[in-house]
Amino acid sequence: MRYQLSIPVTAMALFALAACGTQTGSSSSDGGASVAPDVPLTGTRWSVDSVTVDGRRTAAPDGAYVELTEKGRAQGNYGCNHFGADVSVEGDTVTVGPGEMTEMGCEQRIQGFEDALRAALTGKLKAGLSDGRLTLTTADGDTVALSAEKPAPLVGTTWTVDSLVTGESAASLPAGAEKKAEFKFTEDGKVGGSLGCNRFSATAKIADGSIAFGPVSATRKLCPGPEMELERELTALLAKGTLAYEVKHRALTLTAPNGEGVGAVAAAR
Repeated sequence: MRYQLSIPVTAMALFALAACGTQTGSSSSDGGASVAPDVPLTGTRWSVDSVTVDGRRTAAPDGAYVELTEKGRAQGNYGCNHFGADVSVEGDTVTVGPGEMTEMGCEQRIQGFEDALRAALTGKLKAGLSDGRLTLTTADGDTVALSAEKPAPLVGTTWTVDSLVTGESAASLPAGAEKKAEFKFTEDGKVGGSLGCNRFSATAKIADGSIAFGPVSATRKLCPGPEMELERELTALLAKGTLAYEVKHRALTLTAPNGEGVGAVAAAR
């Protein structure tokens, strides 16, 4: 289900800088960082680093990002929920129109971050870009900090499971199972990590767009309900053998032929 959202964060950033980034040496009217014209804005994915409200800084959860599409839309992820919006720009001032956001239930810590982020991004914002870092500032001095994001390779990255996928929909993990499951593909054709409770390993033959998993070997420890619930989901998914995969910057999706799968994000850099 989707509902209307008043201020989606990074949308503003990218549109603002796309408008003023072509002017060499331009800067915000309040003396903010200059906008470097040689930094690509469309086609660049921006990682949300933190939000500061009333002097209190809150670090962003893994997976919070924004990117600007060619059609004048900004889209991204707060760290749990996805969002999108249209914006209008005048100089380095950005005004955000009605947007939309998913309604996944989130871990309490992440929900707190999303609330703080939305509270900071109301009204008109000033945008500044310097050395690949983007700052959005409200009239009250609250700020959102972002940085240009480098894509994560499939092999060698530690991927943390953050959602369960069914078709085009994604659902949050069972409460209490957040950040319990992770895995890494290695150069020698293997995968290993945690299923949520037990450690596991398996062979993993990576082809163009798919991964063929061999039989899973795992420890036999007992864990609390949510962790075991997630583990059963992942074990059943890997048992399907060959899964389609898609990597988008620092997000990975593994999907079975029936549309069921998991989403994961690259561990913090």
